Amino acid sequence: MIVCDSTLIVSGHQPNYLPWLGFFDKMQTSDLFIIEDNVQFERQGFTSRNKIKTIDGIRWLSVPIKHANLPLKIKDIEISNEGEPTWASRHWLTLKHNYCKAPFWNDYNEFFEDAYTQKWAKLIDLNMHLIRGIMHFLDIKTPLVIGSTLDATGQKNELIIAQCKAVGGDTQLAGIGGKHYINPKRFEEEGIKLCFQNFQHPCYMQLHGKFASNLSVVDFLFCSGADEWKKITTTNRGGPKNVDK
Repeated sequence: MIVCDSTLIVSGHQPNYLPWLGFFDKMQTSDLFIIEDNVQFERQGFTSRNKIKTIDGIRWLSVPIKHANLPLKIKDIEISNEGEPTWASRHWLTLKHNYCKAPFWNDYNEFFEDAYTQKWAKLIDLNMHLIRGIMHFLDIKTPLVIGSTLDATGQKNELIIAQCKAVGGDTQLAGIGGKHYINPKRFEEEGIKLCFQNFQHPCYMQLHGKFASNLSVVDFLFCSGADEWKKITTTNRGGPKNVDK
């Protein structure tokens, strides 16, 4: 396996709601992580929703948002607290009902209960509070940069390149999904190494029947705990792969 040999590995992602394990793996593999708050909100994406495992199967937890059909940037998305005033309590009670018997429930439940008792006006503020809390649990110390604070413009490849340059990076770590739109030649032209994430989703003990992958990180936290994360990141995951020449 070829691993990036670089000075500063940069990656980024939209600030998703209760992200999956791969989000935090990408963050931990990087030297600096950009929160992509200045891109368009995708209604059917994961910025305002994610999946958990329940007694009745896989279930989406969705944060209600205002003006969902407008082309708004993530940083401008407001939560529809007036339209669905009980959404936060429903999310909390759903987590409690389905994970209260999990082995590590007592280690993390107070953080989430507190998060859902607060009043959140903007989606990014809620998501970043949750992301930073989970980073603390997983002992991820990668510095975060908010994308909208950078002097970087463009779309897709050009935005990523501009951001990488703006923070002094020489290597861009992209997610596997980036292979559908990333143009390796553009990065080569700009003198930036391009690597793709090599995340291997772990199997771990879960509640409620057959194992399901790609759930929110809360499933892993409550069922396996942060100590298991340390084992995964050192023994069950390869480093980022260079782009094949």
